[in-house]
Amino acid sequence: MLVKEAFKARGHQNIKASHRTTLMVTKDPELSLRGDCIVAVSSEKGLLDLNQKTKDAIRSKGSKVTLTLEIGGCSFEVHGFGDERLPLSHPSDIVVRKSGYICERTLMVFADKAAYEIPLEFVKRLQNLQSINVAILVES
Repeated sequence: MLVKEAFKARGHQNIKASHRTTLMVTKDPELSLRGDCIVAVSSEKGLLDLNQKTKDAIRSKGSKVTLTLEIGGCSFEVHGFGDERLPLSHPSDIVVRKSGYICERTLMVFADKAAYEIPLEFVKRLQNLQSINVAILVES
């Protein structure tokens, strides 16, 4: 089964995208210089807001999850895995993890990329206040 969910977020001038093990999309409109994993702000959705069908697919055994960020005709994808133990319940955050750590903020585990692996030219686009198309694709 293939499930897709799409929504919008925004860029921010303080996006550094330098964290080595995670990346995060948040509903929070502001970003301090300490938020080195954050790649998009003012998201229309946190994990709590995802459709139940999407959550069920992410929690399916062996599910593969892809998060795509698209801005100005350029895109960045990160691939990882769902897990039946994921709560998917955080009201404002969506976190992609290279590790197997699970908490209410985790969208996927064992991801193939973290924030620091986003190409510099794409990070520069994220530092503008432009709209970002965010898509979550789940194969279960």
